[in-house]
Amino acid sequence: MRKIVVYELLSLDGVAEDPDAFFADWDEAMDANLAAVIATQDAVILGRRSYAEWAQFWPTSDIEPFASFINGVTKYVATSTPLDLEWANATAVDGGLVGFVRDLRQQDGGDIGVHASISVAQALLAAGVVDELKVVIAPRIAGSGRRLLDGLPSIKLESIQSGMSPTGYLMADYRVVP
Repeated sequence: MRKIVVYELLSLDGVAEDPDAFFADWDEAMDANLAAVIATQDAVILGRRSYAEWAQFWPTSDIEPFASFINGVTKYVATSTPLDLEWANATAVDGGLVGFVRDLRQQDGGDIGVHASISVAQALLAAGVVDELKVVIAPRIAGSGRRLLDGLPSIKLESIQSGMSPTGYLMADYRVVP
């Protein structure tokens, strides 16, 4: 069975919205962490807003290792409307997201990543279909913005690994305990 892996950039107070506002000192350790996360993924699930923003940025980006990965990987977009922007290997999810993800994880393949899409991550965490939660926490309090974990039921996590980047970002990986 494939794993569903949520990867999110957060402020210390849990804000996931607009991480560019609190992620300023990206370093080699964070690049290596991201490279390890995406190395096992062959599909990504995005929300409608993340897709719209990313489809305008990533196809012409040279920010590696993510640009090559996201431009080549299969992208499933949680949306009830047709996709406005074309982007290689992107498909709108037909029907309910949770059922789609349950079916997708039964197919052969690598890990399925959820990147940047707060509402998608929340829906999948709440439904109990996420296997791992990987976060990078900035040494900054955002103060306002959508928080990743707001509104979720109690979810038990088990630490897989953690580390600190040279610029003070905490990288923590958790397994979701069913």
